[in-house]
Parts: sequence; structure tokens; C-alpha cells
Amino acid sequence: MDTLLYEQEGHIARVTLHRPDAMNAFNYDMLSELGMVVESIRINPDIRVVIFTGAGVRAFSVGADLKERKLLTDEQVKRNIYKIGEVFTMIENLPQPTIAVLNGYAFGGGMELALSCDFRFAVDTAVMGLTETGLAIIPGAGGTQRLPRLIGEAKALELILTARRLDSKSALQYGILTYVASAADMIELLDRFTGELLGNGPIALQQAKFAIKHGMNADLQTGLAIERKAYEITIPTEDRLEALAAFAEKRNPEFKGK
Repeated sequence: MDTLLYEQEGHIARVTLHRPDAMNAFNYDMLSELGMVVESIRINPDIRVVIFTGAGVRAFSVGADLKERKLLTDEQVKRNIYKIGEVFTMIENLPQPTIAVLNGYAFGGGMELALSCDFRFAVDTAVMGLTETGLAIIPGAGGTQRLPRLIGEAKALELILTARRLDSKSALQYGILTYVASAADMIELLDRFTGELLGNGPIALQQAKFAIKHGMNADLQTGLAIERKAYEITIPTEDRLEALAAFAEKRNPEFKGK
């Protein structure tokens, strides 16, 4: 792959946007490659946590490649917008927990990728925002929908309509970020957090995520029905029986995702 780096270490997959000279901006090739990688992750039962980050120290991603955009026809622009929205929805729908690690600038589509993930970590020097209205367009890869669901309508309107750029501290206060750490401390923070996730039953993690994601867009009674169905999936698993045995034997469980 020319525009991405993919690594799997144990049960953790790491996807790195790899166009550092272009501040990891999205061109069509990157979007296509990202879609293929995400699909391969979705069907891989050995992967339990997914991390997305950017190459280099300057940027997570500054969004669409505007140099490419200038050369595209209106039809090609629409193609790119459809593709980026499709790929980010694939990321949002991954069964595994996902973490975006913002290692630098995250603007436009870069921020929208982060919003498609379950958790957002950022180095304390990162700057981010949905800045599209400053370019006379609007967020087109889910930003107008995911941000208000995350932080509320009024705050989302404020940030999108002003095209405001936020430092990590402000983004944490708005509720956009999960954690902020220095670059030197980020690896330790990630190791600790992913260790907490990996210590739990992988099927349970996926079903809990499914229940939350789908229940949030339903009324309470429908959400409770979704939760019950998700719970029922965990009952016949080997992992549930292993957890009970480990509790009785006063040891840590060894989950197999079965």
C-alpha cells in the first residue's frame, strides 16, 4: 500500500495514514486503500482493538487533498465525497473498539475520521476542527451528524459555523476527546487503555458496542430490546464459561473470542 501503513501486534491492529509530505491528506487512492483495510479488519476475528493514527509528528490528517481537489471535475468531487463518507461509516460500524490517536493537526475529513471512532486520544500539541465553512463548503463525511450526537446540537453549531480550531485542552472540555497526553506519555496511555479493553471478553466488547451504537438511535424500549438480544449472544460462549471458572479459581480469565 502506498498511502497507508498497516500493522498487527497481538490482537491490536494499527492503521497509519501515510502521506506525511501532504500532512496525510486524503486523496482517492488513500480512501480506496483505507476501505479495503477496514473491510479486512472487520472480518478478522483475531483483531480485538483498532488504532488509527497519522504518519509523522505534524498531522493526523488535514482532510481532503485540496491540490487534488482543484484538478477534479464536479463529478469526481462527488465521487470522492461519497467514498469518504462510505469509508468512515465502515469505520464507525467496525465491531471492534476503535481509537483515533491525533498526533497533530486534524481538520475537516481528518476530524471526521476521528469522530467515526469510538475514542479519541490526542497529544497535547494537537489542533483540530471542522473547518469546512471557512472554505465555503460544509463537513461532508459525517461531521454535521456525528459531532452534535457527541457533544450536543448547540456546541456543534458553534464549532461548525465558526470553523473554529481547538487545541487539545479545549477539545477535551467540549467532550470531543477521551484523553489528552504528551507525545512522550501517549504510548504508555494507549498501552494501559488497550490493556483494559483486551482484559475483557472480546465478544462481550463487540456486543456492548453494538447495543450502545444501535440503541442510541432508538427509543428506550427498542434500545432495551437491542440490549437483551446482544446479551443473549454472550450466553452460549466459551468465554462466559471461562470467566465463571476463572472467578471461582481466583485467576485471570483467558478469553478466546469464542
